[in-house]
Amino acid sequence: MTFRHSLAALAVLLASTALQAEEAKPVDNTPKMAYGLLMQQGERLIFSPCRDRSYANVEDVSTDGSVTRALNSVGLAAGKRLYVELLGVLDNGTLKALAFNMARVEGRCQMPGGKEESWRAAGNDPAWALVAGGEYVRLQRYGKPEVVLPYTEFRSEGNVSRYDGSADRNKMAIRLEKTVCRDVQANGAFAWSASVELNGEVLRGCAWQR
Repeated sequence: MTFRHSLAALAVLLASTALQAEEAKPVDNTPKMAYGLLMQQGERLIFSPCRDRSYANVEDVSTDGSVTRALNSVGLAAGKRLYVELLGVLDNGTLKALAFNMARVEGRCQMPGGKEESWRAAGNDPAWALVAGGEYVRLQRYGKPEVVLPYTEFRSEGNVSRYDGSADRNKMAIRLEKTVCRDVQANGAFAWSASVELNGEVLRGCAWQR
C-alpha cells in the first residue's frame, strides 16, 4: 500500500468513526419553548417557527388535550392563524406540544425576554401592563404614573407564583396562577391568570412567561 493510499484509508476510517460517534449521540428530549405561527389544515396542525421558512406538524401530547382546547378558544379550529408559544419537543419533524405559554390571533413574533424580562402581565378596565425581570418590576396603569419596584425571583408554590415588594411608599403583591386565561380584547389566551395588588388596589388580568 502506498503512502497516498494509507492517507486515504485513514481519512475514511476517521470519517466512519465520526459518523458512528454522531449516531451514538443521545437525542435531546428536553422540552423547549417554540415561537411561531400556527394554522390548522384539515386534521393537521402546521407550525412555522419565527424567522424560519421551515415548518413542522404539531401533535398535542398535553394532559387531556389542554393545549388544543386553549388554542381552539382563540379560534384555531375556526380557521384563524395564531401566533403561539408552545413548550414541546421536536421529534422527526413533529413538534410534540406539552403545554402552551400564549396564543394570539394574527400576533407578531416575540422572542424570549432574556435577562430583562421573566414575566409579562396585562389587563383591562382599567388598562394596565406589568413587566418583571432583570432588576425591576414595572407597572403601568392608564392615566397614572409608572410604579417601579426592585425585582426578586417569584416564589413558586405548586401552580402559583408570588412576588412581594415595596419601595417609595408603594407596596405590591403579585399572584400568578397557572390556569388558562382568556383576554377577549387582546384576542388571545395565556397560560397564567394574574392578580396584582398595589397599595390596596387590585388589578386582574392574564400573564405569560418571557
